[in-house]
Amino acid sequence: MSLMKSLAKVAAGIMVAKGVGAVMKSRQQGQHGNPRNRGGSGGLLDNLLGDNTGGQSGSLSGRLGQVMSGRGAGTGTAYGGGRSQGGLGGLIDNLGGGRPGAGGGLGGMLGGLIGGGAAAGGLAQKGSQQRNDATFGELFNDSLARDDEPETMPTPEQNAVAGLMLRAMIQAAKSDGRIDDSEKQTLLGHLGDDVDDDERKFIREQMAAPVDAAALAADVPKGQESQVYLMSLLAIDFDNEEEAKYLHALAEAMGLDRATVNRIHDEAGVMPLYS
Repeated sequence: MSLMKSLAKVAAGIMVAKGVGAVMKSRQQGQHGNPRNRGGSGGLLDNLLGDNTGGQSGSLSGRLGQVMSGRGAGTGTAYGGGRSQGGLGGLIDNLGGGRPGAGGGLGGMLGGLIGGGAAAGGLAQKGSQQRNDATFGELFNDSLARDDEPETMPTPEQNAVAGLMLRAMIQAAKSDGRIDDSEKQTLLGHLGDDVDDDERKFIREQMAAPVDAAALAADVPKGQESQVYLMSLLAIDFDNEEEAKYLHALAEAMGLDRATVNRIHDEAGVMPLYS
């Protein structure tokens, strides 16, 4: 399994276990207007939750992945043009100028990006090819929609960025002080049986690692701060002051100003961090 596929699986798992699950629960309880759960209309979460996934076939992970990618299964691969056209991948591309980790440029940072040095760098090589013409967002959307590997293999650099995004989501999911057993099982369950021992070990290690916004920020390449913040944002459920403190610490460590942070919140369809 490539780290791109692992990220798609973990993103769906975390959003079910925490972010999207919490917002869905609030909606079901009639708290539609609670600003702690939703921001303005048109954001990513608004689009996700406004989509009727109940009539779609396949696993919950697969259905959510199709919604997150902005396209359904079997609709073809949307590659080319230098930027993903919709869904979560499109938002990632838009925040980063279109080509985060498309091929080359990260070189010796592979192990550091993921965390774990040489062993982690080896994970970035799995399921990869040296070059491709796809953006990170295009590959991510494709993996989400297919609930599988993207049609085009990622580069090692794109895999490394996927590993960094995976770290960011897990760190944020733990920022309320815990990932309980049920959340762990929900998250790991979305990986399925095709994840190998090295990948499962890596994800378990990330779940066991201490929450450290500064350490994560130190591994973020210049120009990818907004994407890492977005993935962190999507992994929390806004019911704990510690989560807001973590997002603030991460933003400061990555050098994101308050206007930029609030713009990302607006794009995601959640309440602003700063008044």
